[in-house]
Amino acid sequence: MKKMSKTISFIILISLIVISLGTSVFAAAVTGGVDPSSLTGKEVTGTDKITGLGNQLITIVSVVGSVVAVIVLIVLGLKYMMGSAEEKAEYKKTLLPYIIGAAMVFAASTIAGVLYGFLSNV
Repeated sequence: MKKMSKTISFIILISLIVISLGTSVFAAAVTGGVDPSSLTGKEVTGTDKITGLGNQLITIVSVVGSVVAVIVLIVLGLKYMMGSAEEKAEYKKTLLPYIIGAAMVFAASTIAGVLYGFLSNV
C-alpha cells in the first residue's frame, strides 16, 4: 500500500511539473509609440485594460508564489537534514500540505489561463 501511494504521489508530482512548464501569453508588448488600435483595427477599451491588468497580476502572483515555495522547500529540506528523528517525523507531516499548496501556486496561472481561454470563446 505504501509503495502504491508513493507511486501515485510521484506521478502526480511529475504531472504538475509538466503542466507548470507551459507558458501562456495573453498580450503583446507595444513599444515605440505604436497605437494599439492600428494593430487590431479596433479601439482599446476598458475591458482590454482590465484584461491586461489581470494578466500582470497573475504573473506577479505566480512569480512571487513560486519564489516563496522554493525558499520554503529549501528551509524545510535543511531542517529535515539537520533534525532529530522526532523532528523529521514532524517535517514529514508538514510536507503534504506544503506540496499541495506549492502545486496550487505553480498551477494557478495555468488554470486561470485555461479558464480565460474557455470563457473568452463563449
